[in-house]
Amino acid sequence: MPELPEVETMCRGISPIVGRRVQLIEQPPIACRPCLIEPSAKTMHRRLSGKTVSAIERRGKRVMIRFENDHRIVIEPRMSGLVLLSDPPGVDHLRLRIDFDSVKKQPALQLLVWDRRGLGTIRLMSPTEYETNVDARLGEDALLIRQSTLTERLSVSARPIKVALLDQSVVAGIGNLYAAEILFVAGIDPRLACRKLTRPQWSRLHSAIGVVLREAIANEGSTLSDGTYRNALNQSGNYQNMHRVYDRADEACSRCEKGTIRRIVQAQRSTFFCNHCQKRSGVHASVE
Repeated sequence: MPELPEVETMCRGISPIVGRRVQLIEQPPIACRPCLIEPSAKTMHRRLSGKTVSAIERRGKRVMIRFENDHRIVIEPRMSGLVLLSDPPGVDHLRLRIDFDSVKKQPALQLLVWDRRGLGTIRLMSPTEYETNVDARLGEDALLIRQSTLTERLSVSARPIKVALLDQSVVAGIGNLYAAEILFVAGIDPRLACRKLTRPQWSRLHSAIGVVLREAIANEGSTLSDGTYRNALNQSGNYQNMHRVYDRADEACSRCEKGTIRRIVQAQRSTFFCNHCQKRSGVHASVE
């Protein structure tokens, strides 16, 4: 699933459409399972034709195209969705096409929403609809949340810290892959209950969130073995080459060199961690 770094990369990649006017919005005919588009592409075209894109925004794991009238197209890629300015991986799973005009001698652009599994959603929202259906339901962005807020919202929870980090109503943007990487950098056992974390652990956790997510964004996200995730120019990310624990079960820990990366299941998701330097209490000497 595209998480914050992948979605941020998509947003940056489609930024050339800012200042462009919508010429056409259409849903290409496909034989596979349709994804959710609300309202229909025809209605979107009627409401947005001639409107100018004022900004590209991100809220958690959602790409948002904001227009001059403050309406937004909110795209949630979910498992396999991509937002592109280049040819998609294939035409069979192309869900939406938006044509934009040319400006200042720059050629016209075409934005494509591609989704292999069809689990993503595309919604046009008014400011009120956005506030009610998106903003009010999500916690603070993972790159913006303060340590005090993170601690306040999670420190009374009995949930394992790895599971709690996936709760988008608390902190928006962190998914399964990056939660594992964040907890490794912080040197915290993913099974530890939130209410048992110490103040130093909360401090390390908050710091690790910023370190890992910004590092992943700089490397344009992670393209895993299935090759699904691609950036806006249909190129793979690079952060998968820097994973410390994710999908590295049974490998030696690259940090402490004494532990082995284990895989367990939490909330029906795979968790990867070092059985030696990720501690339930205190901090291992190898953790900075």
